[in-house]
Amino acid sequence: MKVDRLVSIIMILLEKKRVGAQELADMFEISLRTIYRDIDAISMAGIPVRSISGVGGGFEIMPEYKVDKKVFSADDLSALLMGLTSISTMIRGDELVHALTKVKSFIPADRAKDIELKANQIYIDLRPWMGNSNTQPYLGIVKTALQENKLLSFEYADRWGNKTTRTVEPYQLVLKSNHWYFQGYCYTRNDYRLFRLSRISDLQMKQDTFIPRDYQKPILDFTEILETLQTEIKIRIHKSVLDRVLEFCTYDHFMPDGDEHYIVNFPFIENEYYYDMLLSFGNKCECLEPRDIRTEMKRRIHDIAAIYDQ
Repeated sequence: MKVDRLVSIIMILLEKKRVGAQELADMFEISLRTIYRDIDAISMAGIPVRSISGVGGGFEIMPEYKVDKKVFSADDLSALLMGLTSISTMIRGDELVHALTKVKSFIPADRAKDIELKANQIYIDLRPWMGNSNTQPYLGIVKTALQENKLLSFEYADRWGNKTTRTVEPYQLVLKSNHWYFQGYCYTRNDYRLFRLSRISDLQMKQDTFIPRDYQKPILDFTEILETLQTEIKIRIHKSVLDRVLEFCTYDHFMPDGDEHYIVNFPFIENEYYYDMLLSFGNKCECLEPRDIRTEMKRRIHDIAAIYDQ
């Protein structure tokens, strides 16, 4: 029994008032016996299909179960299509395919072109240009574990490369700043933790299930905390790294300095992450002030050069 055929039959029954058994059999090029078996499977799944005998009879979904197509505007359908298509590029699953099929079934033929045009005006592709090839299959494993309340085990590397073995109850997938994470209760730490998928290796879904506990959502908005920690430093950048610098501050922080450079009032926190960020711009960036940050940059650059002098 093919799932895609069952979904298609449901869509047809939602679309039409009543469909004869022979018409369905001819449509899918299968026997009447198979059609009756498919209808039984659909009914067992909780969709109320009834059979009407006699002339003009056939199968129909009970009217109170159907949704009026007019409840969705063109903008509603476009937004649903855009969101489902974007997620399905990274996270695969029958439920997403079925959801897309259902949404498309609500599109009237005379509005299909307009709705498709609106849906294509914004395209979100969550797949990276390059990088960790484990991300997409790991997303599938985590999603299945979430649905089935299965424990996950894996090796986890912290920011310094130290590895630990973890067993975790998964509770939520998170996409934050182009990186995928999942939030779960870690048995090693006896607390909730946010795990970055790119730092995970040997991810396994265990057969053991768990009883979900009161879920503690991760803190993802650090705007207020960052504002208290950040100070502005002055950097001079080449125009070739302008787009990268714009990821951290707005264009009103920029002031042209000749034809090739900009002076930027750059938000900065004195820690490893921000120093590494400035160093990543290479010779396209110079820290002008304050003096202590400039001096520390010189020391770090000297240490890097010393490695190559050995």
